[in-house]
Amino acid sequence: MDRRQFMASAGVVALGATLPSCATVSRESEDARLRAMLDRFFYDRLQDSPEAATGAALDVGERANLRFLLSDYSAAAQARDLARSRQELASLRTVKRASLSENAALDYDVVEYGLSRSIGASERFSFGATGGRFSPYVISQLTGPYRGVPDFLDSQHPIETKSDAEAYLARLSAFPRALDQSSERQRQDAARGVFAPDYILDTTLKQLRTLRDQPAGKTQLVTSLSKRAAEKGIAGDWGRTAERIVAESVFPALDRQIALVTDLRRRAGHVAGVWRLPDGEAYYAGALEAATTTSLSADEVHRIGLEQVAALEAELDPILRNAGLTRGTPGERLAELNKRPDQVYPNTDEGRAALIAELNRQIAEIEARLPQAFATLPKARVEARRVPELIQAGSAGAYYDSAPLDNSRSAIYFINLRDTFDRPKFGLRTLTHHEATPGHHLQVSLAQESESIPLIRRFGGYSAYSEGWALYAEQLADEMGMYQGRPLERAGMLQSFLFRATRLVVDTGLHAKRWSREQATDYFLRTTGIARGRGQNEIDRYTAWPGQATSYKIGHTTWVRLRDEAKAKLGDRFDLKDFHQVLLQGAIPLSILERLVRERTARVA
Repeated sequence: MDRRQFMASAGVVALGATLPSCATVSRESEDARLRAMLDRFFYDRLQDSPEAATGAALDVGERANLRFLLSDYSAAAQARDLARSRQELASLRTVKRASLSENAALDYDVVEYGLSRSIGASERFSFGATGGRFSPYVISQLTGPYRGVPDFLDSQHPIETKSDAEAYLARLSAFPRALDQSSERQRQDAARGVFAPDYILDTTLKQLRTLRDQPAGKTQLVTSLSKRAAEKGIAGDWGRTAERIVAESVFPALDRQIALVTDLRRRAGHVAGVWRLPDGEAYYAGALEAATTTSLSADEVHRIGLEQVAALEAELDPILRNAGLTRGTPGERLAELNKRPDQVYPNTDEGRAALIAELNRQIAEIEARLPQAFATLPKARVEARRVPELIQAGSAGAYYDSAPLDNSRSAIYFINLRDTFDRPKFGLRTLTHHEATPGHHLQVSLAQESESIPLIRRFGGYSAYSEGWALYAEQLADEMGMYQGRPLERAGMLQSFLFRATRLVVDTGLHAKRWSREQATDYFLRTTGIARGRGQNEIDRYTAWPGQATSYKIGHTTWVRLRDEAKAKLGDRFDLKDFHQVLLQGAIPLSILERLVRERTARVA
C-alpha cells in the first residue's frame, strides 16, 4: 500500500470515531492486506517484464537492472507465468472479501476475474498466447519480438545518460536470444499444426527482411542509439558497437527466424479461421469471451453486427446524398468520397508530415473542450506520430502507447501511413478522438494517474472496456460539437461505427462460420468503403488476433446503454461529468462495469 493510500485510510479511521469499531478495524486491516498483496503481484510480474518496467518508468532504484534486460520469450517462461498465476489466485482467495470496503472489493473482483480466466485458458490451450488477447501464432505480422523489440528500443528505451546507452547495448545483445526463443516456441507449435496461414507469413517475411536486408549500420537498431547519444552529448563509440552486435549476433538470429518462417510458408495453407487448429472452435469461444468479457456466442455477435450495419447504413445515407453521393451502397459512396483529391494527403514525406501536424492540431482543439464533459483531466500529454516504417507493412492502422508514470515522455498516438490514401481527411478527426482524447489517452491516463487503485489495476486492461470507451469517445466528441458544420467528418464518424459493426460480422465469419479471407475481404470493403490496402490489413489482423476486433462495438454498446439507463433513472439529476468519473476506477470487465455504474446511479437516486 502506498503512503498516500495509507494516510487516507488512517484519516478515515481517525475521523470516524475516537474508538473505532471492530468492524472498521477489520475492514481497514483486510483492505491493507489486499493492497499489499496486489502490489506484490504487480512487482513480481514487473521483474519478468523489463520492457513494461521501462515503459512505465519503473526501472529505477532497486529495479534499475531491468533497464538492461529483455523479457524471456521461451516456453519455460510461459510455464512459470502460469504457475505464478495459480499461486496468486490461491493467495487472493485467502482474503475475506466480505470484510473488504467497497473499493477494495472491486479490486478483488477485477483481479480474480482476470486471473481465473487467464489460468483456465492457459490450461486448456497450450499454443500461442491466451492472456487478455488470444494470439494463436507466436510469429506473425503482429506478434513476435522481431517486430516489438526494435520499436521498443527506439520509442521507449530512454537515452539520457551513459548508463542508458550501455543498457541499450545490453538489450540489443539480448535481442538474438529473444528471437531464438520465439523461433523455438513457434517450431514446437508448428509440430502440432499451429502456424499462420500463407498470406500472414508472406507479410511476416516482408517485415523480417525489411529489418535484415540492409547494412547493419543503417538499421534503426543502430541509428536510434547513435543519433540520440550524440544529441545528448554522451561520449562513446556507440554506433560502432551497436553495428557489431547487429552484424555478428542479431542478423544471424534473424536469418534463423527467416529460414523457419520460409519453411512454414512452404507448408502453409490458406484457411483463415482458427477453427482449423486443435480444439479450434473452443479456442475461438475463449477468444470471444476474453475480448468482450461477456458470454455472447459467435452467432449472437454475428447477428448484432448485421443489425448494426443495417442501422448505420440508413443513418449515413442522407449525409452522403447531401454531399452529392447518391449512387450505390453507403460503402460504395464512402469509397468514392475517399477518391476525391481534396480528401487525400499526398503520399510523400511532406504529405505525411502535414497529416501528422493536422492530427496534433485536432488534439489541441478537443483538449480545449474537455472540461465540458470531464471533472478530472489527465496530466500526461499525447502527440501523434507515424508507425515506424520497419513494421508498417503488417501493423494495425493506429494504436496508442501510454506515457510513463513520471511523464518523462508524452504518450504516443501512432498512425500507419504506409499509404496516405488509406487515411482520408474526412476520417482523421474521428481517429484522433478514438486513439488520443477523449479516447484511449484520457481513459488510460486517468487510470494510471489514479492513486485510489492498485498498480496492478492501473496498468491492467480489458479490451471491451477500453476499446468500447474509445468508440464511445468518438460519439461523445460529436455531442460536444466537434463535427458541427463538418458533415463529411461526421460521415467519417459514422463510417468508424460501421467499420466496427462490420468487424463483428467478419471476425465471426472467419473463425466460426468458416469464411475465406477473400469472402471476408469482399464483405468488409463493400460494406465500409475503406480503401483496399487498409481493409486487407484489417482482415489479416483478425486472422492473427481472433476475437479482439469484436470488443469495440460490444463495448461501445454497453457504455451507451449504461449511460442511457443512468439518464433515464436520474432525469435532471444526471451529471455527465460525474458519470465519467467512473474512469478513475480503472479498466474492468463489462459485467463488473454494469454493476458498478448501477450502484453509483442508485446512490444518486
